[in-house]
Amino acid sequence: MYAGLCLYLFLSALNIMSGGLGMFGAETDFMERLFAYGENPFIALMGAVLITVLVQSSSFTTALIVTLVAGGDMPLGTAVYAIMGANIGTSVTGVIVSLANIRIRSNFRRSFTAALLHDFFNLLTVALLFPLEWISSLLHEQGRGLITRLANTLSEWIGLEEVANPNSPVKVITRPMVNLFDWLTGLLMPTTMAHGLLMAALGLLLMFIALVFMVHNLRGALLRRMDGLFRTYFFRTDLRAYLVGVFSTVMVQSSTITSSLMVPLAGAGVVPMIRVLPFMIGANLGTTVTSILAATANPVSAAMTVALFHVCFNLIGSAIWYPLRRVPTGMAMWYGNLAAEAPRYAFLFLGLIFFVIPVAGIVLVELYIIYE
Repeated sequence: MYAGLCLYLFLSALNIMSGGLGMFGAETDFMERLFAYGENPFIALMGAVLITVLVQSSSFTTALIVTLVAGGDMPLGTAVYAIMGANIGTSVTGVIVSLANIRIRSNFRRSFTAALLHDFFNLLTVALLFPLEWISSLLHEQGRGLITRLANTLSEWIGLEEVANPNSPVKVITRPMVNLFDWLTGLLMPTTMAHGLLMAALGLLLMFIALVFMVHNLRGALLRRMDGLFRTYFFRTDLRAYLVGVFSTVMVQSSTITSSLMVPLAGAGVVPMIRVLPFMIGANLGTTVTSILAATANPVSAAMTVALFHVCFNLIGSAIWYPLRRVPTGMAMWYGNLAAEAPRYAFLFLGLIFFVIPVAGIVLVELYIIYE
């Protein structure tokens, strides 16, 4: 019962943060203006990283990208790079979640390493496929890269009926808490922008409180009973871990939630570290369902191509890095050990990868374009 309450508060906190930041973005028109620079592939990539970090949901970002493409507000040729950025941005939550264990070195080492497995898989996939897609697009008369052309071919083969985008089960369950925080912050703040920022801040605070209690009780009665089940069944093989990642993410429609829940489980030793990467890869594929649903709700060829690009991008990344899993695993283990010995490296990674580099990249590219 206690563990269930902590989990409910954690899930509510994620949606409270997402709602508050979404309100702030809508009021300032921040997201649309940032995506307006999407004519440049690098800025589209960095802009999507920032937006996903802000709203704490790649599902939100990819659905927004698909909707913008369907409405003709974002070109297909650069929307695909924004999809790549969303894949990077979604892994920030896992890093933040791991910081709840920072006072317990062994737990922090495992939880931060688990978060890094997700980070490095996404970073390595983008590092490999971004230049491939960009260079191949320069050689194509319509400016489409290899993966975009593959996705476009698939979109021509697959015919889907128009359907409504369903509500996420997690959003339905946590809606009372989100509405409560929305009402309280609305009473305290005079403007919508301030309302959104306060709501996001309270959501962040609630997330940390829930995580602290959840971490301290992960070895409580419930998980002690389930420990054997996790080890011997759900995460006994890489394939099972992968399928659990896919289906759990499809059910909650958020890889942010499923991957960030994996971090404290790995930190507590409930899930073996060797199974974390297959789970994260599965979660990445599971979250593509949201963009597919957004595309079928906006039945335009370009929108479906973007959604299928998201699927192809994750499948290709999996096909490359799972056989070479020693590379992301080795990088994550090395930096996880480094951060466990000196926690400042965890904050350095968080700040550089998810804030400093995206902002600096956008500024530098804009300056280059202006003075070229």
